[in-house]
Amino acid sequence: MDLTITQSLLLISAGTIAGFINTIAGGGSFLTVPLLIFMGISPTVANATNRLGVFLQSAAAVKQFHNYGVFPVRFSLIVSIPALLGSIGGAYAATIVSDTTFKRYLALFMVLMTLVTFLKPKDMLQIREVNYTFMRWCAIWILFFLVGFYGGFIQAGVGFLILASMILTGYDFVAGNATKVFTVLLMTLVSLIIFIANDKVLYLPGIMLGVGSMVGATIGSRATVAKGNVFVQRMVVAMTILFAILLLVS
Repeated sequence: MDLTITQSLLLISAGTIAGFINTIAGGGSFLTVPLLIFMGISPTVANATNRLGVFLQSAAAVKQFHNYGVFPVRFSLIVSIPALLGSIGGAYAATIVSDTTFKRYLALFMVLMTLVTFLKPKDMLQIREVNYTFMRWCAIWILFFLVGFYGGFIQAGVGFLILASMILTGYDFVAGNATKVFTVLLMTLVSLIIFIANDKVLYLPGIMLGVGSMVGATIGSRATVAKGNVFVQRMVVAMTILFAILLLVS
């Protein structure tokens, strides 16, 4: 697919905004996937192409969180296992669904994910002592498997679901975001492999999104660490309003 200069600049700009939003909390793909569709790309291909940007932004964000020393590596590796398993099934489902059906699912989940953002982040993620019993680990694994399936299928808004799942962990918003971007990184890598194998990815638009997304992710990870949980909570509220307006306009 050939891109004009205007389209390239638009994709880079959208990627920057999405990368920042995804790193702060989640939902940036609500901007980039519709943009790709409005550019004439079929919904299923737009969904797959968007993963290039998500992968690059996640890699940049993970590096930043690790450099700042707020990345719970061991825990993130554990919860990424069920998420990866779920993402395999979700990505496969996305390759066989029709464009019309996928667009309906996307619209439905955009509404549902907007409702998820109304959860109060301050009450969700606070540092506290947690007893990791067998039942708690089972609940965490089930949640991350389901989140992984959704992430493999649609991706848009999966960050909100991961943060909601982190309520069982005792981690705060900053560590939760670090775990989120790492999990999304691995999930997206698996999804990309499946989408590429099924010839669903347009590389040039995806790379344009990725360039902007890496910049946005770097800024977002710095802002998360520098501003702390209160800043993140305010950003989630702001994004909730933004996505609600976008849904009403569309």
